Amino acid sequence: MPLLPLSDRAIQYDTRGEGAPVVLAHPLGFSSAIWEGITLPDHLRVASYDLRGAPMGALVRDAEALMDALGLRDAVFVGAGLGGLVAQGLAVKRMDLVRGLVLMNTAARVPATSAWRAAQTTATDMAPLIEPIIARSFAPAARRSAPADRARAMLSSCDPAVYAAGAAAIEGTDFYTTTATLTLPTLVMTGADDAITPPDLARETADLIVGSEFRLLRGSGHYPALDAPLPLSEALSAFLARIGH
Repeated sequence: MPLLPLSDRAIQYDTRGEGAPVVLAHPLGFSSAIWEGITLPDHLRVASYDLRGAPMGALVRDAEALMDALGLRDAVFVGAGLGGLVAQGLAVKRMDLVRGLVLMNTAARVPATSAWRAAQTTATDMAPLIEPIIARSFAPAARRSAPADRARAMLSSCDPAVYAAGAAAIEGTDFYTTTATLTLPTLVMTGADDAITPPDLARETADLIVGSEFRLLRGSGHYPALDAPLPLSEALSAFLARIGH
């Protein structure tokens, strides 16, 4: 993946295709590799990038810098988990960059958990955190599935310092008031088995945004890009078609 060098950091990203831009921002503990199973229409320019461990304001500035550098204006920004919070902050700050949102397994504010707090204070190894994350991200019957094992592998490769910083960013963010000012086309999705951002929490966020759509992915948990890639791809493609993107 190429690097975008900035004055104080570098952003690792990937872009493919030409046309209307779509930007993908991944959940906490993962990288842009989580999107590998997602299929979107060929007429799009799809960009994905790796979020660093930083406060929310810095993560929003990273998204700005990447999109400005690559000329990605009037994009649909797809954010999952932590990436969904970045999406909300960016949409409020830079309406010239974002014409539509897809908020996946996220909320305007996400209640802190003991696992996040432990990560912020004691995480020097991801291993003790992985099974608690899996338990809240997948239904019991799915915790020994191939998607869950892929989640374990990806989480195990995460730098614990990056995870800790991302957890702190989530806990320190409350976009309830600002997200309620958004009026752009928005699709809010979550998995029926997601215990990290449960359906009621995601639906509450959808209710903040005038005209937004809410979609519940049955048979999916916190990582639909892993456990429901085909329904997710279909839902994304249908939303993009509906808004003429």
